[in-house]
Amino acid sequence: MAKTVDYNASNKVAYKGLMSYAKPHTKTFLAVFGCIIVAITADLLQPYLVKVAIDDHLMKGDKSASTLLVIAGIYLLLSVCGFVFTYLQNNFLQNAGQSIVAAIRKQLFRHITRQSMSYFDRVPSGSLITHVSSDTETLNSFFSQVLLSVLRDGLTLVFIIALMFHLDVRLTLYCLILIPIIALIAISFRSYMRMTYQITRTNLSRLVAFVAENLSGMRIIQVFHQEKEQQRQFDDRNQTYFKSNMREIRTNVLFNRSFDMLGNLSVAFVTWLGGNAVLGHMIPFGVLFAFITYIRQFFQPINSITQQWNTLQSATVSMNRIWSIFETNPEVQDAKGAREVDASQVRGKIDFDRVKFAYSDGVPVIHHLDLHVKAGEMIGIVGTTGAGKSSLISLLCRFYDVQQGSVSIDGTDVRNIPQHTLHRLIGLVQQEPYLYSGSIIDNVRLFDETISRERVMKACRMVGADTLVMRMKDGYDTVLSERGSGLSAGERQLISFARIIVFQPKILILDEATANLDSHSEQLIQRALAVVSEGRTTLVIAHRLSTIMNADRIIVMRQGEIVEEGTHRQLLALGGYYEELYRHSQGEHEEHEELELDELEDFDDDEPSTANASAGGIAAAASPGGGCSSRR
Repeated sequence: MAKTVDYNASNKVAYKGLMSYAKPHTKTFLAVFGCIIVAITADLLQPYLVKVAIDDHLMKGDKSASTLLVIAGIYLLLSVCGFVFTYLQNNFLQNAGQSIVAAIRKQLFRHITRQSMSYFDRVPSGSLITHVSSDTETLNSFFSQVLLSVLRDGLTLVFIIALMFHLDVRLTLYCLILIPIIALIAISFRSYMRMTYQITRTNLSRLVAFVAENLSGMRIIQVFHQEKEQQRQFDDRNQTYFKSNMREIRTNVLFNRSFDMLGNLSVAFVTWLGGNAVLGHMIPFGVLFAFITYIRQFFQPINSITQQWNTLQSATVSMNRIWSIFETNPEVQDAKGAREVDASQVRGKIDFDRVKFAYSDGVPVIHHLDLHVKAGEMIGIVGTTGAGKSSLISLLCRFYDVQQGSVSIDGTDVRNIPQHTLHRLIGLVQQEPYLYSGSIIDNVRLFDETISRERVMKACRMVGADTLVMRMKDGYDTVLSERGSGLSAGERQLISFARIIVFQPKILILDEATANLDSHSEQLIQRALAVVSEGRTTLVIAHRLSTIMNADRIIVMRQGEIVEEGTHRQLLALGGYYEELYRHSQGEHEEHEELELDELEDFDDDEPSTANASAGGIAAAASPGGGCSSRR
C-alpha cells in the first residue's frame, strides 16, 4: 500500500511540475479550447441540418430549390468552419506543447550538467540520454494526443448526448444502456493493454541496450570472432521483441474491433427501434437519420479516449523520470558564504590539510593526507592504480567534497569559492582529451566567441599544434568528428594544451596525459608541457616516470597516503618504493623495445618488401617533419 501512495504522490508532483511549465501558455490553451468548441459545434450541426432539410422541407412536400440551396450552403460553411478551426486548434496546441517540451528539455540539460561527479558515477549516461531525448518527446505526445483527445473527444461526447436528448429522449435512454457495457469492455482491456505495453517497451529497451553495448565493444567482438554468437543473441532479443510487439498489436486490434462491432450493433438496434417508431408515426424520419449518424459518432470519441491510455501511461512514466532528476540536488554546492576570487590575484598555492575522503561505498581512499604545494611549483604524483592520485585531483577540482580536513588555494577553502570561478582557476588535461564535433578553432576556445581567432592560433603555435593544423585541408576551420577520431592521441593532447594557453588557468593538472602516447608523441607533449606549465602551479599524475623526472618535487602515493617525496635523484637514492616503481617502468620500456625489434626481425625474415615499407613508414613518423604520428 505504501508503494501505491508513493507512486501517486510522485505522479502528483510530476503533474504539478508539468503544469508550472504550461502556465505561461494559458492564453494559448484557452484559444485551443475555443477552437475545439467551434469545430465540434460545426461538425455536429451537420447531421441536424440534414434532419431539418428532411423533416421541415422534403417530407412536407416543399420543392423550393432556393431553400435546399440555402441549407446546402450552410452545410458547406459548417464543413469549412470545422476544417479551419480544427487546423487552428492543432497548430495552437502543437505550438504550446513544443514550447513546453523545449523549455523542459533545456532546463533538464542545464540541471544534469550541474550535477556532481558522484551523480554520474551512479547514473548511466545512456539513461540520461533517454531522459533528455525520448522522455521529453513523450511529454509532447501528452499535449498533442492525450490532452487533445480528452478535450475534443470529451466535449464531443457531451454535445452528442445533448443533441440526442434534444431529438428523442426515449431513444437516447435506450442507447445509454450501452454505456455500462462500454465501460466493462474498456476496464477489462485496459489492464491487459497496459501489461502488453510494458512488456513491449521492456523488450525494446533490452534490444537497444544490447545493440549499444555491441557497437561500443565491436573491436573485442571481432578480435575474438564473436560475431555469430552476438548475432544469435541479437536474434533472440529481436524475436522476443517481435512477439511482444505483435501481442500488443493484436490486443489493440481486438479492442478496436470490439468497439466497432458494438457500434454496428448499436446502429442496428437504433435502426430497428427507430424504424418501428417512424412507421408508427411516433418520430419523423429526419430524426431517425440524425440519430443514427450521432450513434455512429458516439463510439468514435470513446474509442479515441481509450486508445490514449497507453500514451498517458507512457507520458506519466516519462514525467516521473524527468521530475525525479529535477528533484535530485547536486551533492557539491556553493556555500552560502562563497565569495568571488579575483583570478589575477591568485598565485596558485595549494594546501591539503589532514584530508580524509571516501566514495559512496564508505571505504576511505585517502587517509589524513597533508600536502603543501608552493605557487608555481611542478609536482609529480606517482603510485600504482588505486593509490588515490586521481581522487586527490578530484578533491582539488571539487568534483567531490572531503569528509574531513580541507583543500585550499591561496589559503581559501575551495568550498568557499564559487564552482564556476574555481573551475576557471584550474586547467585539467586528462588521459583521453575530449574533442567535440566542430572546427579546431571552436575546440580550442570551447565555442567561446569572445576568444579571438588570433588568440587561438597563437596558442596553437606556442604548443606546437600549428604544424599539424596547417597540414589539414581547411586549416583551423577543419571540422573534427566526435571525440576527434581523425586525430592521433598526441594530436588531441596538443589541442587540449592549446586550450590551457587560451584560458590561462592558474593551476594546471595533467592526469596521465602521456599514458597512451608513443615515444615521439611523448616528446612533443613534453615540449608543450614546458610551455603551458610556465608560471603555473602544475600537478602531473604520471604512469610513465619519465614524464615527471624533471619535476620540482615528486609525491609517491600508496593506499591513499604519501609514503615518499623528493626529487627524482633523492627518491632513487632512498632505494624505497619509488626506486621499485622506477625499475619496474624501465623493465617495461626495455621489454617493449625488444618486442618491437623482434617484430621487425620477423617481418625481415618473412616478407622483406613489407619490412622495408614498414621501416620507411616508421622513419617518416619519427622524423619531426614527417606525417602525423601514432594514428590509431
